Amino acid sequence: MTEIFGITITEWIGYLASFFVLLSFLMRNIVTLRYVNSIGCLFFVAYGILLDSWPVIITNVAIVCVNIYYLFINKKQVQEA
Repeated sequence: MTEIFGITITEWIGYLASFFVLLSFLMRNIVTLRYVNSIGCLFFVAYGILLDSWPVIITNVAIVCVNIYYLFINKKQVQEA
């Protein structure tokens, strides 16, 4: 497997995922938090696929769906009310 600085591509994707999820918790704006968190979760989905880890895939797909709901679907319902 290809390595960069002795770290596999799979591990790099895991580190990127962790970085974005951690970064999302430093956001003050909830909308920004949800976008950054979704990026991290999508990296975790890719990481889970590479590891063939269904718990990682399912959990992070669910979190992305929750973020999408609050960013787009729920936002439209609040604006209509």
